[in-house]
Amino acid sequence: MSLSFPAQCLLSAYYHGTYPYRLWRNRRAAAVGRAPVIVLFYHRIADEDPNDWTCGYATFARQMRWLKRHCDMVSLAEAQRRIRRGNHRPAVSVTFDDGYAENCDRAVSLLLAERIPCTYFVTVRNVFEGLPFPHDVARGEPRAPNTLDQLRDMAAAGIEIGAHTRTHANLGSIADPEHLYDEVVAAGEELQTAIGRPVRYFAFPYGRHANLHPSAFQMAYEAGYDGVCSAYGGYNFPGDDDFHLQRIHAGDDLLRLANWVTVDPRKLRVARYDDYRLSQLPEPAGAPS
Repeated sequence: MSLSFPAQCLLSAYYHGTYPYRLWRNRRAAAVGRAPVIVLFYHRIADEDPNDWTCGYATFARQMRWLKRHCDMVSLAEAQRRIRRGNHRPAVSVTFDDGYAENCDRAVSLLLAERIPCTYFVTVRNVFEGLPFPHDVARGEPRAPNTLDQLRDMAAAGIEIGAHTRTHANLGSIADPEHLYDEVVAAGEELQTAIGRPVRYFAFPYGRHANLHPSAFQMAYEAGYDGVCSAYGGYNFPGDDDFHLQRIHAGDDLLRLANWVTVDPRKLRVARYDDYRLSQLPEPAGAPS
């Protein structure tokens, strides 16, 4: 949802008041290859029935234009490469979660027309069975999920399709290894078969620290995923773990987005989830799926 007018005024004062310091700090970081690698996530782009997980189309279009002027727009694979090797200009990767059919009305076309890379994470059961998402049903506003044909068309056009579990489960609460495997690995394999394209990335539903699971990271790595995404609002910097990509919710406000992307000093205090360490795992047996 958009910020209220008083909140807009406060954020504007904070943003512009700290901007000179941010500009100086960001230029120093870029000069030594330490510019941030930011992964944003959206859910639904639509003008009807706004809520906390919906961004209006006009705002989304303004955000994409602003980002293209100020950042390098990169795929998740390029984001990972910059985390490993260094980054000399702020980079942004755009992702979507869940899989709303409405995103194909205008948002996906805009991304393709502007040549903005995108990874599109979908919940497998909703797509396969055409079921609305529970959080929309609870609000009395059921929305159609993407169809397989839409996903195939997006993949053919260059949109990366990723896995977002089978049932939009809170993986942090799952104790049964077989259930966890089904949500993380089996669902992704079925999605890959259905769209006829590699499914290389996985995103945790909800994505807060409490919704993550060390075993899920290990399963994803051993199954051959190239990376996994959380969603608790952290930045990625060169030298971080490039398998685990932290993401920031873009929201429905350009000023707030600009505040995040120019590296809000307050957000640097977000604790990185480190119960999982890639360096502690053995090399996966198979090739990436």
